Amino acid sequence: MTTIDLNCDLGEGFGAWPMGNDEAMLTLATSANVACGFHAGDPDIMRRTVELAKANGVSIGAHPGYRDLHGFGRRPIPGLSAAEIENLVAYQIGALQAVAALAGHRVTHVKAHGALSNVGCADDMTARAIAAAIKAVDRSLVFVVLPNSALARAGEAAGLTMVSEVFADRAYEDDASLMSRKKPGAVLHDADAIAARVVRMVQDRAITAASGKIIKVPIDTVCIHGDTPGAVDIAKTIRAALASAGIAVAPFAGA
Repeated sequence: MTTIDLNCDLGEGFGAWPMGNDEAMLTLATSANVACGFHAGDPDIMRRTVELAKANGVSIGAHPGYRDLHGFGRRPIPGLSAAEIENLVAYQIGALQAVAALAGHRVTHVKAHGALSNVGCADDMTARAIAAAIKAVDRSLVFVVLPNSALARAGEAAGLTMVSEVFADRAYEDDASLMSRKKPGAVLHDADAIAARVVRMVQDRAITAASGKIIKVPIDTVCIHGDTPGAVDIAKTIRAALASAGIAVAPFAGA
């Protein structure tokens, strides 16, 4: 039977301000990428997210981003050196590892967030710095990467274990990169259409760009954004569609 992981970016509230429905999403996702305080999240939210993940048998990973609370980590911060990028990534991984220890859980993977990921997908220096930070902190951590990207090349060069990710609710360009959120149609919202798309991607091991171009890629995990409106309904519809297609869901790393 084909098996796929469903990952979700969670713990992205801050203080008294929630973001999405983490409690519901953690009954549907199999892996959670937890914000580490730079683009969203704080120690209290991190611990609560980790505890909920553990209770639901969901594996957890660090979701490091640029220090950009106002922009939710979706704005590039130019001019950072490789050492500065290594430091901010290592700092955030370590923060989640410490909180996970408090909650009796363990961090299994790392997935860069937002603009840090987008820049890392295209910029070799940024990608190498992210991979170097992961390797230095704990080389057993799995690196979640976009296929055919600089992140994938850097992870391979660093000797990291990698899993390849596709996005349920994002449109793609012809080079297999994510379409900019500034473009119309970049974020998808129709739950049934998204679910059918996910089943097709998993079965075909391919993505379909907005132009209609089909691109073969390795697929180990599918991301459902927790902050997307209707995220819970989208996740439920995807789970049902996968089950109907005979595709099982399970974390790529043991929870």
